[in-house]
Amino acid sequence: MSVRQSLLALLREGPRYGALLKADFEARTGGTWPLNVGQVYTTLARLERDGLVVGDGKPDEEGRIAYRLTEAGRAEADSWWLAPVGVAEPARDELVIKLALAIATPTVDPYAVIQTQRGATMRHLQELTRLKVALTAPLTAPPATIGVDPELLVLEHRLFAVEAQLRWLDHAEASLAANPAARHTHAAAPTTQPAPINGVTTRISATPSHPAHTVPTGGTP
Repeated sequence: MSVRQSLLALLREGPRYGALLKADFEARTGGTWPLNVGQVYTTLARLERDGLVVGDGKPDEEGRIAYRLTEAGRAEADSWWLAPVGVAEPARDELVIKLALAIATPTVDPYAVIQTQRGATMRHLQELTRLKVALTAPLTAPPATIGVDPELLVLEHRLFAVEAQLRWLDHAEASLAANPAARHTHAAAPTTQPAPINGVTTRISATPSHPAHTVPTGGTP
């Protein structure tokens, strides 16, 4: 996420204080990426150093300075909207590293790693789904002026990412089952139902976007 470009985009609408920039950014992105107000002012200082913003007048009675774009700042903000975002290599994903190491470690059962993660991911998916239901419930909020709720769009991106993780876990499990000789572990392939934990197993119902999965009862489904 580019805080620099996001602040320039918000300032394109007019001068703002740092605290207002923080509030506007979080409101428009559904609070998905909370900003530290210190981070906002540090970024504004760098933008001012680079000649992209300037202080708009004197500080108010609370000592706050509103910032506005320079011509160079407006040009950079406008060019950002038109430029595609590069497909960068993802940051080190702990889950990917964890499962790769589990597969290559003889004393670790990768199926158990997958099953534990699947349960946690399913619970996260259910929580996001509840948030979406609440967000789209009638009369919970005034309709967006452009017909699309930016907060809902951000939430749906998170939902798609969680569903993608579930599909990847399914793929990893199927690959392990189809290639047992390639595994460097003595763990047996899973049966139709996992071994009960404390004598109990439970099954989370399928959603339209993902099939049902059996998960341990270690947490709230």
